Amino acid sequence: MFSAFSYREYRLYWLAGAFSNLGMWALIFGRLWLMHSLTESPLYLGLVTTASLAPVLAFSALGGVIADRVNRLRLVIVTRSCFAVIAITTGFLISMFWINPWQLLVLAGISGLLLAFDIPSRQAMLPKLVPRELLVNGIALYSLLFSGSAIIGPGFFAPLVHFGGIAGVFYIIGGSYVFTVLVMLLMDPKLHHRDNLGYGFIEGLVGGMKYIKGNDLILTLIVVAVFFGTFGMSFETLIPKVASNLLAGDVNVYSSMLLWLGIGGLSGTAIIASFGNLKNSPVFLLISGAGFGVAIFLFSQISWFPGVAAMLWLTGGSMVVFMTVNNTLVQSLVRDEFRGRVMSIHQLSWGMTAVGGTCIGIAADWFGTGPAISIFGLVVSISTVGLMLRKLRDLQSIDIP
Repeated sequence: MFSAFSYREYRLYWLAGAFSNLGMWALIFGRLWLMHSLTESPLYLGLVTTASLAPVLAFSALGGVIADRVNRLRLVIVTRSCFAVIAITTGFLISMFWINPWQLLVLAGISGLLLAFDIPSRQAMLPKLVPRELLVNGIALYSLLFSGSAIIGPGFFAPLVHFGGIAGVFYIIGGSYVFTVLVMLLMDPKLHHRDNLGYGFIEGLVGGMKYIKGNDLILTLIVVAVFFGTFGMSFETLIPKVASNLLAGDVNVYSSMLLWLGIGGLSGTAIIASFGNLKNSPVFLLISGAGFGVAIFLFSQISWFPGVAAMLWLTGGSMVVFMTVNNTLVQSLVRDEFRGRVMSIHQLSWGMTAVGGTCIGIAADWFGTGPAISIFGLVVSISTVGLMLRKLRDLQSIDIP
């Protein structure tokens, strides 16, 4: 289950990811709670998600071209340093009582722009750190950070808000990114050196698009991931509204809901990491995608906290399984010279949450929070099953180590 940890560069990469994922978790959900405290409009919650992820949607392809041309490690060190500055700046604005919704949206937009260049390079670094036969294990263990931070984060979120205010949360986020940079400075940059490939940005971008278009399986995996991000992961935008409206709760209820989402993610990660090799990964993808949509739908129908917690646990587990398996299949199929560009397009699955976040915020304004989440849950189940069944046999023939 922990085979990838036998490699020094992977251990450093994972440790840096531990600090940065905790920081990113707190940054995303801290902004949502901060915006909720500034204005109770669900539309503004959607706009926070949009501002954070719309730049990923707009510039991720460009970020992928750059990831295939420059030293990926050095680029990630720069982006993580900028995240630290943004988090500390947010904390300062809160401490001075200068923070307002438009400033929060601007800072979220800058973070999103950095993510557009950070994500493709970070994703493309991983296959250089472990042998191909340990790629599934390496990706699964890295996914553990997402679910782990989602468990640790809620445990500290409410106490920190009560003790040091929301400003203190953002100062800690800044500190976590500083530690990330320090750890990554210990890694060997030569492993991530990129030779001059002899093409310009436009030529590289077009070449990446043609490569994806010419590989039907990669294209299918990206499309199903984009639907998943747009109509599935965007439901997290309304969790503060569910906490305060449907459950009549405060920051403690919100924190508990995020905790159960994280516990589910940890459960899903443990299952994937234990398997080691995923010969039946397409079936995992089909079941987890459909199960995720069903869990969201049921989550929206329940106002009893134990039932909500159970659905969040199922949602978190299904989400991690789906994204880990989808990522592994794409990484197994792509050639290394196209890896940065392909992974940048693949990250549209996260970037499209910007569109989904605004749409679900508008839907909640029109129809109510529960009905909006229900509709999105049904859409993600139907789209996942429909797209996966078309290519299930071809995906089952992929040589997964």
